[in-house]
Amino acid sequence: MSDELNSRIETQLKSNPILLYMKGSPDFPQCGFSAQTVAALKQVDADFSYVNIFEDPDIREGLKVYSNWPTYPQLYIKGELVGGCDIVMEMYHSGELKQLVDEALDKT
Repeated sequence: MSDELNSRIETQLKSNPILLYMKGSPDFPQCGFSAQTVAALKQVDADFSYVNIFEDPDIREGLKVYSNWPTYPQLYIKGELVGGCDIVMEMYHSGELKQLVDEALDKT
């Protein structure tokens, strides 16, 4: 992965406390896993940003290397990879997602 791409990803992560790399947009998710993740984030009142990986092929391929995570969506909170849909849904059901979101947005 190029230094330029690595810098772009790090800038995105530093600029957004909660960032979801997804297929499509929150208003029009283009896969079921992205839709479920968006729904969970909305349920916990997360103010989050997103990157539509379909609009940026470099990010789509480079993020897999950066995160060592092969699938999408990928949720980052405070620059740290939380995980994909399955992990986010487990965290949502356990209450851990709301806690992480509240801490990231200083709602506690």
